Amino acid sequence: MSRLFAIFLALTASAVMTTAAHADVRVLTSIKPLQLIAAAVQDGIGMPEVLLPPGASPHNYALRPSDVRRVGEVDLLYWIGPDMESFLPRVLATRKLPSVSVQALPGLHLRHFAVDSESHEAADPAEHDHDHQPGSLDAHLWLSSFNARVIAAKMAADLSAADPANAEHYQRNLKAFDDRLDTMDANIKARVAGVAGQPFFVFHEAFDYFEDAYGLKHTGVFSVAAEVQPGAQHVAAMRARLTEVGKTCVFSEPPMRPRLAETLTAGLPVKLAELDGLGGYTPASVQGYEQMMEKLGSDLAGCLESL
Repeated sequence: MSRLFAIFLALTASAVMTTAAHADVRVLTSIKPLQLIAAAVQDGIGMPEVLLPPGASPHNYALRPSDVRRVGEVDLLYWIGPDMESFLPRVLATRKLPSVSVQALPGLHLRHFAVDSESHEAADPAEHDHDHQPGSLDAHLWLSSFNARVIAAKMAADLSAADPANAEHYQRNLKAFDDRLDTMDANIKARVAGVAGQPFFVFHEAFDYFEDAYGLKHTGVFSVAAEVQPGAQHVAAMRARLTEVGKTCVFSEPPMRPRLAETLTAGLPVKLAELDGLGGYTPASVQGYEQMMEKLGSDLAGCLESL
């Protein structure tokens, strides 16, 4: 028995929700990566919806009245949790149907943002993303294929309980997803193997799960709190770090490149590129999750190989 099938059976047995047989189970996810996982599980039966539009930040999204109505009406709702979508708890408090904070699922491999052992703060301004406090949960957990398997198993269990007539179909989809992730992991490891030791920088500390899974490690994080403009001393320190490293890549996230990027890299042998950890424009298809993850690996490796 595979580890994923064992998880599926355990979650199915413990699912607490209606067992009325119907194929039209309406699923809503907060963000695109969860929609991509749900699409793999629901393949051939239904298509999950997603709450946030492409390019929207899950950290500070402003719900519209139509969004609030959808949150209240769908049969199953999946979100990362309060460490990611801080705008959702108040709305979910009035929801009557099942909702799942995936960060609370048993069996996940979770990471926390690093804490300096002496000062509990990073001495170097390029060491931490100031929007993610040292010691807090790193909620970008979908960028681990191990965690994607756990999330998919939970979704399959919930859907089987809500739609028992199609339980066998959800189980087959879950097994197919598990098999494809084995292939995906091998593909990404092969793609990034040649750049594993090269330094690179990010504007948002969002990729630690991905880096850990595939033998990568960013050199620094060029970010300040969203509401704070970086001072001249901070910018000078970050430019000094880039100058010290030499040829490298600095990755931002779509849809907007930070204005700070041009100031930081002007006159330096540095390339600016993007990594889309939210898969904002990835089609919601049966293989959408793998496409999002493999594109991350290809975009990262491609920039570093071009130096």
